[in-house]
Amino acid sequence: MRSNAVKQKLKQGERSFGTMVFEFDSPGIAQLAAVAGAEFVMYDTEHSGWGIETIRRLMAFHRATDTVPLVRVAASEYHLVAPVLDVGAMGVMLPMVHTAEQARHIVSFAKYPPAGRRGAAFALAHDEYRAGDNASKMREADHEVLVIAQIESTGGLANVDEIAATDGLDLLWIGQGDLSTSLGIPYQFDHAVFLRALEKVVAAAEAHGKAAAFAPTNVKQGEQMLGMGFRCICYSGDLWIYGEALGDALTRLRNTRA
Repeated sequence: MRSNAVKQKLKQGERSFGTMVFEFDSPGIAQLAAVAGAEFVMYDTEHSGWGIETIRRLMAFHRATDTVPLVRVAASEYHLVAPVLDVGAMGVMLPMVHTAEQARHIVSFAKYPPAGRRGAAFALAHDEYRAGDNASKMREADHEVLVIAQIESTGGLANVDEIAATDGLDLLWIGQGDLSTSLGIPYQFDHAVFLRALEKVVAAAEAHGKAAAFAPTNVKQGEQMLGMGFRCICYSGDLWIYGEALGDALTRLRNTRA
């Protein structure tokens, strides 16, 4: 398994930047993201409707780039986590993590024994179909796979310190829509209650040697999150970037006087 540059940067206290993909399952999407400077791409299966066959293709496209492919699965279930890792994802994100016990289960899904219970199968997509020492491959995979928990509920927020302390968990990722809704202030991202919640998550992550992630919808919000201590920034997503850029260009063209 190739080295996970994003995981290593975050472990060293550095920052990492990427984007999210919900809609464009094209052969060029990985290369487009790489050329734009994305260090990782998070592919969504929670809200996109994509299945494992789509993710398998998307992971294959990344072999031609240095960009790290990550996948958000739909729920904290082993049968959703293991397949995306086997087809080549270098990290997995689990939504709606409420407790430390749930976080420990998540880690166990992504790690081989004795650290976890991921099923062993090799010379497949995740190890680039190469023969070799499978025991060494297990250790390498456990070291390189990025395990991400989404904090997006009052329960997750209340237990965030214990969640952050979970061995094998690398990153706490804010689900801002669901978290603000759970707090009773849906989509009020400038509300003092929401900002205090973010501060709590960042503090818990840093206290346990982890990083915190946020997916801003615009550059101003991203700059604000960097100022708050978020070290992993996932800028917007394919359909919104496309729609906003196209809408802006067409509006300017329509307003141009001949």
